[in-house]
Amino acid sequence: MTAHPHDALFKSAFESAAHAAALLSGLLPPGVRDAIAWRTLESERGSFIDAALAGHHSDLLFSARLVTGAPVLLYLLLEHQSTGDPVMPLRVLTYQVRIWNRGHSEQPHATLAPVVAVVISHVRGGWTDARAFQDLFDPAVHAIPGLADLVPRFSLVIEDLSHLSDDDLRARSLAAFPKLALWLLRDARDPARLLASFDTWIDALLEVECAPGGLESFARLLAYMFRVVDPVQRNRLHAKIRLLGQRAEEVAMTVADQIHEEGRAKGHEEGRARGQAEGRRATLRQLLLYKFQRSALEEADEARLAAITPEAIDRYLQRVLTADSLAAVFVD
Repeated sequence: MTAHPHDALFKSAFESAAHAAALLSGLLPPGVRDAIAWRTLESERGSFIDAALAGHHSDLLFSARLVTGAPVLLYLLLEHQSTGDPVMPLRVLTYQVRIWNRGHSEQPHATLAPVVAVVISHVRGGWTDARAFQDLFDPAVHAIPGLADLVPRFSLVIEDLSHLSDDDLRARSLAAFPKLALWLLRDARDPARLLASFDTWIDALLEVECAPGGLESFARLLAYMFRVVDPVQRNRLHAKIRLLGQRAEEVAMTVADQIHEEGRAKGHEEGRARGQAEGRRATLRQLLLYKFQRSALEEADEARLAAITPEAIDRYLQRVLTADSLAAVFVD
């Protein structure tokens, strides 16, 4: 089962350099947009994302040449946020520094390449967190003459989907699939809004469905809807999908069946894991009683035992072999 459906949809819509270029060229300041040789844009696909960054970074990095006399490189970091982040500029600075360090290690004498961060936000209620690194400092810092010039300053490009209308999204110079992805990221967690705007997007949905090789992209869009829309609204969603025709309905049924089977499999796996954890917990209880010659555990010890995470049980099972008191088993 897809653990992060927003990430999956976003990546499938914009990992293509052509789709990313169409999106980014409409969001960057005109001077920056016109300075980029868009035909040179290409995905870095993690080649500049080292192991330390990979654990925190889940979105897309592109490189392109600037339209200058010399071959100057620029990086475009395309992020998406479904929740707010009060220190988003600090996160981006971390990404920038790692990208620069990686570049410097490969070409020690080269100048640093700019790393421009663009954030696609579908945060409920809109983006209200910092948009610039300098916003993270106390205003008193900027009031001290000369001090503001001694701390880093950069801004993020924030595309706040929550404030865009259907007309705004439809006016974007994007192919149907990435345009629909933006619509769904904006609306799918608000079933009333999604169902109300669905008819507006029927032509685009049909365009994706009927395109050569488009059924895979169409299925991704439907899968995202079914994964994020509240189950009580799925009958209404099915009714809307029927407006697209029989083939769309068949795809929807296949997707719904797949998600149902994934849910059952996940439930069985979680149930099996819980059963195994409870079995190991019972074994630990018996060892504690035997080792420390108790007929029963005290209430506080039972509470500790109940609170142990499945991941920690094995550690306690090993510790009971050498602990000289029951309390020592639970001390971390």
